[in-house]
Amino acid sequence: MEKLTAASPEAQSADLLAGNIEQLKALFPELITEGADGVAVNVDVLKALVGDATVTDADEKYGLNWHGKRRARQLALTPSTGTLRPCPEDSVDWDTTQNLMIEGDNLEVLKLLQKSYAGKVKLIYIDPPYNTGKDFVYPDNFQDSIKNYLELTGQVEGGQKTSSNTETSGRFHTDWLNMIYPRLKLSRNLLCKDGVIFISIDDGEVANLRKLGDEIFGEENFIANIVWQKKYTRSNDAKWFSDNHDHILAYGKNKDLVTLNGQERNEDQLAAYTNPDGHSKGPWKATPLHAKSGTNTTAFTFTNGIVWAPPKGTYRRFNDTTMQQMDDGGEIWFGEDGTQTPQRKSFLSEVKQGVTPVTLWPYQEVGHNHEANNDLKALGLGGMFDNPKPVRLLQRMIGLTTTTDQEHIVLDFFSGSGTTAHAVLEANIQDGGNRRFICVQLPHLLSNPVRDNGLSLTTIADLTAERIRRVAAALQTKRGDSKVDLGFRKYNLSNSNIQAWNPKPLNLEQSLFDSVENIIKERNEIDILSELLLKLGLDMCVPVSSRTIAGSEVYSVADGVLIACLVPSIDSDGVEALAAGIVEWHRELSPHVSTTCVFLDNAFSDDVAKVNLTAILQQHGIKNVRSL
Repeated sequence: MEKLTAASPEAQSADLLAGNIEQLKALFPELITEGADGVAVNVDVLKALVGDATVTDADEKYGLNWHGKRRARQLALTPSTGTLRPCPEDSVDWDTTQNLMIEGDNLEVLKLLQKSYAGKVKLIYIDPPYNTGKDFVYPDNFQDSIKNYLELTGQVEGGQKTSSNTETSGRFHTDWLNMIYPRLKLSRNLLCKDGVIFISIDDGEVANLRKLGDEIFGEENFIANIVWQKKYTRSNDAKWFSDNHDHILAYGKNKDLVTLNGQERNEDQLAAYTNPDGHSKGPWKATPLHAKSGTNTTAFTFTNGIVWAPPKGTYRRFNDTTMQQMDDGGEIWFGEDGTQTPQRKSFLSEVKQGVTPVTLWPYQEVGHNHEANNDLKALGLGGMFDNPKPVRLLQRMIGLTTTTDQEHIVLDFFSGSGTTAHAVLEANIQDGGNRRFICVQLPHLLSNPVRDNGLSLTTIADLTAERIRRVAAALQTKRGDSKVDLGFRKYNLSNSNIQAWNPKPLNLEQSLFDSVENIIKERNEIDILSELLLKLGLDMCVPVSSRTIAGSEVYSVADGVLIACLVPSIDSDGVEALAAGIVEWHRELSPHVSTTCVFLDNAFSDDVAKVNLTAILQQHGIKNVRSL
C-alpha cells in the first residue's frame, strides 16, 4: 500500500512544468539532460534545433515584457497544495447539482482545477479588476500562496489587505500584469479544443491585454475586439470624451475549430422578410444577383424576356442552370410591376439560423450598466456591488458559444456579483439546456455589508452565492416539470487536509508529536473525499454513494472509479470482512476503468492489518491501493 503525503504528486494540483518537459521530451529527446535539481532542458540544444540566427539578439525580441514576468510565469507552473472544502449548508441541491461556486483566490483555485477540468471548459468569461488606480481586490503580493490567502481573508493573523495601485507608484501597469498573467496562463489549459474566452477591459489596459492574449493564446487565435456600449447617456462633465464603451477581447483555444452560433435576428431584421406574392416557401427578402468577385459577366435572359447582366465591375453570383431553376420556381423578384431589376428571393426558411455576430454590441441588444444594477435590485441586492455586468451581455456570449445538446461548462473566475451564473441558469430555463457553471470569487469585504433578518452578507463571495440562491428561487416556477439544474455546490479554498511536516526548531519533540496524525484534526471525511476528487482528477460534482461495510463507512465515487474508507480506526479482526465487502461492492459496480482504493494510514492497528487488506484487494483486481 503506497502512502500519500503532502509531497506526493497525487496530493498536489497538476505539475504543469513537468508536463511541459514531458512534451518536449516526446518531440526532442536530445533536449533533456540532468541538472542540479533533476531533469532539465538543455537550452543550447534547443537554440540549435530552432536555428541560431537570433542568438546574438536574444535580448531584442518582439513582445510584451515587464519586471516580474518570469516570476509570474513560474507562478502559473507551481503546483498548489491546497484543497477545496465542501460547504453543503451554503449550497442548493448539493446531491444532484452539477454547478460550482468556489470562494477563494482564483490563482490557487485555477491550479486546483487543472486535473479535473483541463480541456473541458467551453466558455470562459472574466471581468477582472480594471487598472483604475483605485484599490485592487487582490493583495499586495500577487504571488499568492495558500498562507497569504488565509491571511488576506482573516483566517489567520494578519487580516485583509489591498493595494492602492496608483499611477505614481512606478509599477502601475507592472502590478496589474503580474496579477493577470498567471491566471490567464492557467485558464487556457482549462479550455476545450473549440473553447472561447471573453475578457472585459477598458481603454486603460486593453493594449497590454491584447499583447498578453496574443502571447498566451496565440495571435492566430484572436477572434475579435468587441466594443460594448455600456452607457446610454452622455457625461457632459467629462474633460475630453464621454467614456461610453468597454472592450471585450475574444480568443479561441484553437480558432480554426471554433464555430460561433448565429446571433438571433432582432425585430428589424425579421421585418425585412415579407411575402407579398404569397410564395409557398414563406417570407423572403430581395437580394442582389451580382457579387463583387467572380469570373462570369455574361447576360442572362429570363422567361419573361428581361435581359439582365451584372453591373460594371461586378460578377454573376449564379450560373445559368441555377438562374433558370430560380426563375422556374418563382424565386426571382422583378418588382411589383414586373419590370424592375431582377433580384433573388432569399427565403427566411432557407437562410442559416441567426445572423453573423458583429463586433459592436449596442446597449439596446445586450444591456448597459444601469440595467445591470437593476438586475441586482430585482433580486433585493441593489447597491451592494459596483459596476456589475448585465445578464443580457452574458447571455449573448453564452448564445454564441454553447449549445443545448451538451453539458458545456461556463467558467468565470472573477465572478463578482454572480452575473455569469445568473445568465447560465436563465439560458437553461429558456431553452432547456444543460450548461454548467463554475464561479470563483475572492471573499473581499463589501463596502456596504448587510446584516439583517438573519441575512449576513459581508464579502463579495457571500453576495455571489446569495444571488445564485435567489435566482434559483425565482426561476423555480418557470422550470415547471423540466429537470433544469438550478442548484450549486459551494466550496471554500483552504490548506490541504494532509498535514505537512512543519518542524519548530525550538521544540522538535512537540513537532514530532504533532505530526503523528497526518490529517488535520478538524477535517472530516467529506473534506478528505473532496480533496481526493481534486487530486485524482475527478469532477467535483461526480456522483458519490456510500455503504456501511463491516461497521465502516465506505464511499464509492463515479460508480467505483474511487473507493474510499476514511474511518479513523480499522482493527486486525475486521480487515478481512472489510476487504471482502469492498471487493463485492466493486464487483457490483463493475467500473470501466481501474479503481483506486484509499484509506487513512493511521487507521490501521498495525502493519499486518494494512498488508492483509492490501493483498486481498489486489488479489481481486483492485491494484491501486493508497493510504493518506
